[in-house]
Amino acid sequence: MFEQTFKNIDDILHKDAGCSSELDYVEQTSWVLFLKYLDDLERDRATAAELTGKQYTPIIDKEYQWSTWAAPKIKNGNGLLKIDHNALAGDDLTEFVNNKLFPYLKKFKTNADSADTIEYKIGEIFSELKNRLQSGHNLREVINLIDQLRFRTHAEKHEMSHLYEGKIKNMGNAGRNGGEYYTPRPLITTIVKVVAPRIGEKIYDGACGSAGFLCESFNYLKASKSLTTGESDILQKKTFYGKEKKSLAYIIGIMNMILHGIEAPNIIHTNTLAENLADIQEKDRYDVVLANPPFGGKERAEVQQNFPVKTGETASLFLQHFMKILKAGGKAGIIIKNTFLSNTDNATVAIRKQLLESCNLHTVLDLPGGTFTGAGVKTVVLFFEKGKPTQNVWFYQLNLDRNLGKTNPLNESDLAEFVELQKTFANSENSWTVNLKDIDQRTFDLSVKNPNKKEESALRDPFEILQEIKALDEESAELLKSIEELL
Repeated sequence: MFEQTFKNIDDILHKDAGCSSELDYVEQTSWVLFLKYLDDLERDRATAAELTGKQYTPIIDKEYQWSTWAAPKIKNGNGLLKIDHNALAGDDLTEFVNNKLFPYLKKFKTNADSADTIEYKIGEIFSELKNRLQSGHNLREVINLIDQLRFRTHAEKHEMSHLYEGKIKNMGNAGRNGGEYYTPRPLITTIVKVVAPRIGEKIYDGACGSAGFLCESFNYLKASKSLTTGESDILQKKTFYGKEKKSLAYIIGIMNMILHGIEAPNIIHTNTLAENLADIQEKDRYDVVLANPPFGGKERAEVQQNFPVKTGETASLFLQHFMKILKAGGKAGIIIKNTFLSNTDNATVAIRKQLLESCNLHTVLDLPGGTFTGAGVKTVVLFFEKGKPTQNVWFYQLNLDRNLGKTNPLNESDLAEFVELQKTFANSENSWTVNLKDIDQRTFDLSVKNPNKKEESALRDPFEILQEIKALDEESAELLKSIEELL
């Protein structure tokens, strides 16, 4: 039922003049879905208060509650509840939503007691977006469909989070920078397994996008043991932290975490790279960093001034940020372009040297082209621990007997051998160890060169060539856009 409802909503949004892409569909579905979720949350809280003989004070005033403006109910001939046909619709509905509801919800940000409350998140969400549906009749249809959804049971929330992930995936595939919104879930699951966070550790993603790493870490820790009330509270309030620059990704990240069961996500809407590394203190550091920072982007000169090693490459700046913000003994799993391992420009060499000297880069996972649908760049995952210099790096090259793409994505079984061999850093046909003493001490080149692989024909796979051309075109377009913004 849920899946069909989502499809029907997309069909309505497709007809509306204010929604032109998959990105708009997700954004508009998100704010209506959030308000329905909030209504169910309030009902659950009121029921829990009643059972203990307490009085519950609703978060939302009566006039702005879902059951008042969105879905006022009356009984039909069979005694069942249905939405009152006199409910707001057409121009009356858009007038109320745009000029009353959104301004009211926006004020929650300034009135909230603290940033880790759901009240503050309500204010933040409705400060960042607007209703794009131009037709109040279309909006009424969307509301009627979403009113049928339920967030009351664990099973309902689980199914809803799964479907929402699917929408994010579609949005990532539709956008030019697919990896910006969606990192393949099997890859995230694998990275979390290898890093193995523990309850009580603070987990951080400074480029959190749709919050896939934080959601999967929450799932991992929830399943790790039977939780006490105190541990559940720690997971809710003191474990997951994120930052996101782009408004839409920020909204989606918050919504995704809420649907996964985290009521007031600690995600901040900010440009992480605008923070000066010199200002980061011990209290600001985290035990675990998991991230897929944007690659191919370029940062302005004033942002670069916040970093010891100046470079316009966004991912290289993020890597410096992650090394600095990680606690001593902290663990990280970071996705980055594979060229980071071999580029010989001064900035990349300096950052590589810093990584190897200040952290133990114990594992590099080399991923095949096509891992990120919609982005043809080749990537690697860096696994490291802060505090001790690197002595040996264990490489694993993921070699698949098929080309990856939208219709043939990466799955968890593809990565099963990597997870198993990584536990002991075992050598195999696809894995090998490099002693740091054996690499070039001037460039610290860590190129992926599998010594166990037989020399192949010099002819490259046409799919790989096309993917590389596509990636270069996208990088050129991003660079031109950045230059235009500077002019």
